[in-house]
Amino acid sequence: MSSAAHTSLAGRLDNLTIDVGVEGGRAVLVLRGDLIHGSADTLAGALARLPDGTERVDLDMTGVAFMDTTGLQLLEVLDTYGRRRRIQVTATGWNDQPRRILEMAGLDPDDPLHGPGTHREPVPAAVVMERAEQLDLLRTEVEQLRHAIVTRPVIDQARGVLMAACSCSPDQAWDVLREASQLSNTKLREVAAVVTAEAGGGGGGPLPSPELRQALRTAIERCLN
Repeated sequence: MSSAAHTSLAGRLDNLTIDVGVEGGRAVLVLRGDLIHGSADTLAGALARLPDGTERVDLDMTGVAFMDTTGLQLLEVLDTYGRRRRIQVTATGWNDQPRRILEMAGLDPDDPLHGPGTHREPVPAAVVMERAEQLDLLRTEVEQLRHAIVTRPVIDQARGVLMAACSCSPDQAWDVLREASQLSNTKLREVAAVVTAEAGGGGGGPLPSPELRQALRTAIERCLN
């Protein structure tokens, strides 16, 4: 039994799928893909189809690679389901970027439903303000990650050009692009497009400004010497 939610980025993010297995009153839901808008509804549908007599629900999150702040709604859906039916529910196996989302939201990534940060007592105003600031930073970071996913092909090409031209590592090539972007106040995607266009002879590609040319030279000297 499985469910799926479609993304809003035309396939650039992975669709969320949920594989459900039930044995001896315990339901194990294995999630794969990305937790974005619509994922909470997908989980709600999967939970609604569980058989009567289910006594425990465990979510396996090891297959989730990306999560934005709307993904936190999925935890609310699971928690509400468990409370209404008075059964145990868990969501474990969080990796990398999703773990950071949980941490910045004040939740324990090893046990976000029952660990620190989930108590129901009134929260001091100072803590509320601090968490609001953290979530604002988190939303900015998530948007940057979304943009990086969309622009990744041209950036990867530019890194490959720099690695071949400068005999540098992937990390060094990334540092050059980022440094040039900061020095010239140019978007990273635009810097990458210029690098790839120059490698192809420049025909039809964006013409770099003198400031960007100088920024690239400076970035190469700083990052590779």
